[in-house]
Amino acid sequence: VQLQASGGGLVQAGGSLILSCAASGRTFSSAAMGWFRQAPGQEREFVGAMGSTSARTYYSNSVKGRFTVSRDNAKNTMYLQMNTLKPEDAAVYYCAAAHTTLSSMRAHYSAGNYVYWGQGTQVTVSS
Repeated sequence: VQLQASGGGLVQAGGSLILSCAASGRTFSSAAMGWFRQAPGQEREFVGAMGSTSARTYYSNSVKGRFTVSRDNAKNTMYLQMNTLKPEDAAVYYCAAAHTTLSSMRAHYSAGNYVYWGQGTQVTVSS
């Protein structure tokens, strides 16, 4: 099983980027998927996630209203649309997938509930 994150790059503050996470080796239509990020010297933090049914999404307070998680189960791919980017959004972004559905909203926030991880893609935001 492999998750391949892509789409990172350099963007000016206020700009937009869309990250993709392509999965292979199994389908994740019945599993929760999420995005995390890690800036230098900081711990990995939750960004956003989508439940297995794609009906519910969850976001950290720092990105709510600016970032959108979506998924295309036919392509086995998850996306992170990032708008109004700020310098503090700069980090390596990781996509992750759980084995199956997660039982609660809180469960989607915890990195420990995700089993599969992508390699990360760098997002740099210039001020």
